[in-house]
Amino acid sequence: MSRTVHCIKLGREAEGLTRPPLPGALGQRIFENVSQEAWKEWVAHQTRLINEYRLVLSDAKSRAFLTEELDKYFFGGELAATHFVPPKT
Repeated sequence: MSRTVHCIKLGREAEGLTRPPLPGALGQRIFENVSQEAWKEWVAHQTRLINEYRLVLSDAKSRAFLTEELDKYFFGGELAATHFVPPKT
């Protein structure tokens, strides 16, 4: 049986993650408050950030930037601007 959480991003009950996505307190906070659906949305947003800012994930500054954006994405704050415009279908 899957676990449900009240997703902080979606504002409703949804299927929760199966394990914390990151080590430490932030990973545990995400595990307790973020749904699988919202996490998938974050992964897509993170991909856009990596591409637009040309981040190198082996660089500590890039990882710190993504961690800050992750915290803002789920728990508030102003996100970095992305200029991605999805194609019209």
